[in-house]
Amino acid sequence: MIIRCAIIDDEPLASGLLKSYVTKTPYLALKGIYNSALQAMKELRDDPVNLIFLDIQMPELSGVEFAKVLSKKTRVIFTTAFPQYALEGFKVNALDYLLKPISYEDFLSATDKALEWFSKMQKHDIYTRDRVIYVKSDYKLLRISLDDILYVEGLRDYARFFLRNGENIQTIISMKKLDDFLPRPEFLRTHRSYIVHMPSIQAVEHNRIVFGEVYIPVSDYYKDDVQTYLDDHTLG
Repeated sequence: MIIRCAIIDDEPLASGLLKSYVTKTPYLALKGIYNSALQAMKELRDDPVNLIFLDIQMPELSGVEFAKVLSKKTRVIFTTAFPQYALEGFKVNALDYLLKPISYEDFLSATDKALEWFSKMQKHDIYTRDRVIYVKSDYKLLRISLDDILYVEGLRDYARFFLRNGENIQTIISMKKLDDFLPRPEFLRTHRSYIVHMPSIQAVEHNRIVFGEVYIPVSDYYKDDVQTYLDDHTLG
């Protein structure tokens, strides 16, 4: 895939170096270079990019302030000469943080993260649109509708899909990979061994999700995500 990107930096030498790095990275396409966040805001409003290399210390509007108003579909890699801003950067969900002077090795490491993230989101979009996945099971490729899944149980290197019709389908895949690719928050990890189709929940009782006579545990590590989903869907 190709990631459309922009550079926002008020230092010409820094933006020139980043431009040279973008040019020799085959999966990046440069939309433009801007010397201020305000200029970029005007130029990119009607034609947004996927990724922004964003300096933090800039006049009028800082990189952190600008990142807070960006669409969630636009991701940021911060570039700065000041390491003390790293925590601020990650508070606004930056993909990475590059400290000047930036080497191509560090640049490539950060953009590889971006490529991985956008590839996952592309698959999420496909799954969400088509509402279907295919899994390998018993030398066959089986179709599973996302709406038919109740929950998934992890069994070492295997995962077992439990469906509304009472069937279950087992396939070789890790829970981490499933967690990465099933669309969120429709599917949430509730435990290291379980992923639940949240709209299918019948009841929640004592930190357990109830499917008839089956109880799915909610571990402390994942309970905040589960509670947020439940709060967003609870009346009163």
